[in-house]
Amino acid sequence: MRVRLFYHDRCFDGAATAAVFTRFFRQTQAPAAEFVCTGLAHRASQLFDESLFDGEDNVIVDFKYCASPRVTWWFDHHQSAFLSAQDAEHYRSDRSGKKFYDPTYKSCTKFLATVARERFGFEGQELKELIRWADIIDGAQYVDARSAVELAEPAMKLTLVIEAAPQNMTAKMIFWMASRPLEQIAGEPEVERLFQPLYRRHMESIDLIRQRAQSDNGVVFFDLVGAGFEGYNKFIPYYLFSDSAYTVSVSSSSFRTKISVGSNPWAPREPRHNLATICENYGGGGHARVGAISLGPNELERARQVAAEIVQLLQS
Repeated sequence: MRVRLFYHDRCFDGAATAAVFTRFFRQTQAPAAEFVCTGLAHRASQLFDESLFDGEDNVIVDFKYCASPRVTWWFDHHQSAFLSAQDAEHYRSDRSGKKFYDPTYKSCTKFLATVARERFGFEGQELKELIRWADIIDGAQYVDARSAVELAEPAMKLTLVIEAAPQNMTAKMIFWMASRPLEQIAGEPEVERLFQPLYRRHMESIDLIRQRAQSDNGVVFFDLVGAGFEGYNKFIPYYLFSDSAYTVSVSSSSFRTKISVGSNPWAPREPRHNLATICENYGGGGHARVGAISLGPNELERARQVAAEIVQLLQS
């Protein structure tokens, strides 16, 4: 049996959810299943390419809903999981027993593991460490900003690699995570070779954000366009500005211009704004505490305008 498994690309939770699904499926559905993993990225156009659904089972985890009849399994936990009211209604009317949604979970990994245990009797004791770390990382449940930025734990090292690695390497790591301890995976020569230059670049990004960031009335804003950085550790702003409540940034890549919006997990007061709702107003989405908006690669000025509007809103 061929299974095409789609997951949220460049995301530890996306890869971890794919790993847990792989283990679950082989243990409860088809032991000899052949998996082909494909990462999905949020773009200005959120349409799915139907030609990609070429498996006997086509699975989407930690990503938006797709109403295609070719999609057989789906798990997600984002507030903004549905591209339209029609997609939401399609999900509600599904009777397959293989599509699951719960935005109250901090990580899709823990959500999937819970459903697999309660609905299908899957235990997966060997995956406890992976599930725990996915919940910490995606739910921003670190002890402090220092532990989130200094990357001492194996899971944090793997997060850095997954956020930058080519898809063939992430697919390999997904299969490793389905059966091996995180410390062992982090020690793999292939992973170590990728980690070292990425760590140096991570340290450079801290300096760059320190130079470019402006903190005003509880909101940190910075623009990374032209600096050669699309992604960055989202906790760096709170590492540098511990008294801030929110972060808004603009970055660009070959396929999108991105506005990232986040809130400080260690802020003295609970943030008042639902960031997913704010981002949905501009075609984006996410969670209550973190969200993003993807525009076209040529929409830089629009992205900067949107970012300025969001900064003003969060400061008000």
